[in-house]
Amino acid sequence: MPTTRRSSRPAGRQSTLSFNHRVTKSSVPKSAKSGAKSVVSTTPTKQSPLGKHVSTADLESEPEPQVKEEEEVKAVVPEPEPEKSEAELRAQKITDSQIDQYWRALERERKAPRVHQEDLSLAEKVLRYWDVSSQYGPCVGISRIKRWKRAQRLGLNPPVEVLAVLLKEEKKGTKGIERAHIDEILNATVVGVS
Repeated sequence: MPTTRRSSRPAGRQSTLSFNHRVTKSSVPKSAKSGAKSVVSTTPTKQSPLGKHVSTADLESEPEPQVKEEEEVKAVVPEPEPEKSEAELRAQKITDSQIDQYWRALERERKAPRVHQEDLSLAEKVLRYWDVSSQYGPCVGISRIKRWKRAQRLGLNPPVEVLAVLLKEEKKGTKGIERAHIDEILNATVVGVS
């Protein structure tokens, strides 16, 4: 670390800041502004020739029938279900045994089994592994399906097994499957709930 510079003369007073010469208001006087407003308001305005041809009764009567027609159209047409992508169709074809094989392949890569996750279901194990896989982007603040779809759009090739687990758990109606476990932990500490 370099040594500090020492001065041979005694320390002087710190210079004071001066705000005497600072201009904080505009240079136009108030009387000029109020005079300009009165000039603008007193000048007569010429009406457009188009204003003479349009009657106010025609304007008020037209929007009402259009609104009624739109309401009828909305009531008749139910919301169509969004088309499923190729990946979602492939994910629906994946069986539980294929998901189990995927998880066993991940476990074989490890040196030791995950002892702390023995009481979790296979689906939760797969999803928690997905949560901590940082190569697919952050898991906090985004649902698991949105994260999977974003990784797919970016060309990161996320595992289809994860999407299969998400779709199956969604069909079952499993509560809290959309949010990452880490996201729940972080939000609980922010709010102060244990």
